Amino acid sequence: MRIKLQKTRYRALYQGVLMATGLVLGTLANAMETSQDIQMAVESSLRTATNVERDQFRHPAETLTFFEIERDDHVVEIWPGRGWYSEILAGVLKADGKLYAAHFAANTEVKYFQRSRQNFEARVTAESELFGAVEVTEFHPPSKVSAGPATSADHVLTFRNVHNWMKAGYAEAAFEEFFQLLKPGGILGVVEHRAKPGTSLEDMIKSGYVTEDKVVELATAAGFTLEAKSEVNANAKDSTVHPRGVWTLPPSLRLGDDQRSKYLAVGESDRMTLKFRKP
Repeated sequence: MRIKLQKTRYRALYQGVLMATGLVLGTLANAMETSQDIQMAVESSLRTATNVERDQFRHPAETLTFFEIERDDHVVEIWPGRGWYSEILAGVLKADGKLYAAHFAANTEVKYFQRSRQNFEARVTAESELFGAVEVTEFHPPSKVSAGPATSADHVLTFRNVHNWMKAGYAEAAFEEFFQLLKPGGILGVVEHRAKPGTSLEDMIKSGYVTEDKVVELATAAGFTLEAKSEVNANAKDSTVHPRGVWTLPPSLRLGDDQRSKYLAVGESDRMTLKFRKP
């Protein structure tokens, strides 16, 4: 009973600070209790071993807790790629929730996108025990195909994708689509490679690193309110200046064996973790 009361007081304190400031920085936000559902999904034996190896850089339990994911939520994950986060989200939501995996367009002419979507769909079909709560949709704002039912999602999440939409020229439309997908009060969670303040738009697109100001600008223009930031995915070792942009670092390691040990020592990129809310 005493422990339960302490947790209740902590949550009340957290909510009070949130309402008073409108913005909670990472030290407080990261202290939130990780739910048992999230922790179990992260520790699940159904996850692939190569994905588990990246937990040290991506901090999935802390990140999803910060985004307030709960087992009965309806979540839209934008461009899940090979399903690194999908396998965790699917584990959290499989009993009572729903995951819309909004992948690359079905009719895309980009070979990489074709292979990625086909491989993802094959895994969802083959691993029904894990992916039972997953519905594969698509996300490509120019096509006007919905990534999920309008105004019904509790969360829209995207991990390391904003630079791609900036390069494609539809970043603004992407955030407008996120706003339409969410119910009032719904949360948009964004993790993105973080550029140094003042980085030019050209350099953002070229390097894959985006400034926090740019992401906030895109989200607020679409109607979102920035609610909180977390430093859970920060990496002080990352200078953000590399020969092949963010893809110089693991897991891409675009330089191959050239200075491989140096970039492995840096680890994955420095990342912002931002939580927005739809009013």
